[in-house]
Amino acid sequence: MSTLKRVHTTLALGTLCSISPALLAQGFIEDSKATLTSRNYYFDRDYKGDSAQSATREWAQGFILRFTSGYTPGTVGFGLDAQGLLGLKLDSSPDRTGTGLLSYNPVTRQPNDSYSELGLTGKVKVSKTELQGGTLAPNLPILFASPTRLLPQTFRGAQLKSQDIDNLTLNAGWLDRMNQRDSTNYQKITLASPNRRFNGAAESDSFSFAGGDYKWSDALTLKYYHAELADIYRQDFVGFIDNRPLGPGRVKTDVRYHISGEDGPAKAGKVDNRTFGVMSTYSLGAHSLGLGYMQLSGDTAMPYIAGSEPMVVSEGALSSEFLNPKERTWQVRYDYDFAALAVPGLKGMLRYLDASHIELPSALGGSDRSESEKDIELSYVVQSGTFKNVAFRLRHAWYRNDFAPTASFRDDNELRVNIDYTLALW
Repeated sequence: MSTLKRVHTTLALGTLCSISPALLAQGFIEDSKATLTSRNYYFDRDYKGDSAQSATREWAQGFILRFTSGYTPGTVGFGLDAQGLLGLKLDSSPDRTGTGLLSYNPVTRQPNDSYSELGLTGKVKVSKTELQGGTLAPNLPILFASPTRLLPQTFRGAQLKSQDIDNLTLNAGWLDRMNQRDSTNYQKITLASPNRRFNGAAESDSFSFAGGDYKWSDALTLKYYHAELADIYRQDFVGFIDNRPLGPGRVKTDVRYHISGEDGPAKAGKVDNRTFGVMSTYSLGAHSLGLGYMQLSGDTAMPYIAGSEPMVVSEGALSSEFLNPKERTWQVRYDYDFAALAVPGLKGMLRYLDASHIELPSALGGSDRSESEKDIELSYVVQSGTFKNVAFRLRHAWYRNDFAPTASFRDDNELRVNIDYTLALW
């Protein structure tokens, strides 16, 4: 165990040990809750055309045990959260690894039969301000720890959240390590680098951020954040969400603008990017129709931390993230809630994304490249009976581009099947 990891674990355990048994019974335990999530996941990405690996295809079973404590009474309240993760291989092989579901030997690519970890988070609360230290999973415009595989991505560090000012939520934090979705080891923080955008081997010991959300009105929320991955990149985010009635329905407009540049010696290479995106969705009864546009300018792609989900308006696309240099993306999305047809719990989604003007290195295809993706999703949550709250989700994507065969993104058909169930232990 590294020195930094010992410090964070000692901090979390020290929080618990410093709480007297009498105080534990008053709030720490009384207001606590625990859940166990079972997640069965099948992932199949079938590559088209010539490829060194014809597919990434795995099936796995995961368990996520979460304990969230209450707070001890008094002006300063103390608490402790814990998260236990276990992943089990159901089907895989060395020629099909790389889905992000299972850990594997990087040399032989032999998947492990199982992997597990424990995360602890100490917390202190004063009024409506909370400080957490240990295992964290930020969900912010400048960093969203990915929950989209068998087990979630986590980070190690400290995060402060304050809601003491009416209508304002402030967030600030510092992270020094990341733990990927298919790993049990903390590692230094790196950049995502598909299509050779950046030097993906460049490492940093510090990701810091600060910002907040301000609820201007019931309809409008404004957002601003600043983040720095030490010695690699800095990023500012400005955006807003406006959700208001329009005729018989509602229109939601989501605007996101990321501005990124180099930090210090720029160990991962040049960073020069502006990414603007807007998504407007009109909802009427069971129907929702969304139209979106995103454009990248500057000399490079948009940087984001490896393994995380980039918080842009193409968020949720299955096979690509549409963040190549100069890229322009249009999308249309349709959602339907089958409760209107007397099938509560059943929902469907169709989405199409089309991108052009992509600039890649000449070895990967050169200028004016394009890519597109079609997604379909059906989800169902059992409403009653023995299997109440069991959730099923089926997602299928068709992705195509005109990149060179050596590019990171290749033509593929992708299928994901999830069966999730969360049991409240208390």
